[in-house]
Amino acid sequence: MGTSLQVDRVRCEGFGMCAELLPEVIELDDWGYPIVRGGLLPEDLRDLAERAVEVCPVLALRLVPPERVRSALQPRSLAPHTVLRSHGGG
Repeated sequence: MGTSLQVDRVRCEGFGMCAELLPEVIELDDWGYPIVRGGLLPEDLRDLAERAVEVCPVLALRLVPPERVRSALQPRSLAPHTVLRSHGGG
C-alpha cells in the first residue's frame, strides 16, 4: 500500500505551486485551491510529491505513510462507554 498526499485546507492559501510540480495528482479548483486526485500516490511520483511538500510556502501539504493511510480508511468504532439512545418524537 502506498503513501497518500494530503492538503490541510485550513492552512492552504491557494498559491498553486503544488499543482505546477505535480499535475498528475493535483488539480486546482476554480479558486486556485488544490484537489488531490486518487488516494494513493504512485511510487514513481514520490520524489515530485516530496518536492511539492517542501516548496509549499504555508506548509499545507504532507505525505502520509502507508500505516497511517490504512488506519484512516478503517471505520472507527464507538468508545465502549458510549451509548446511543433514540429519542421518541412526540
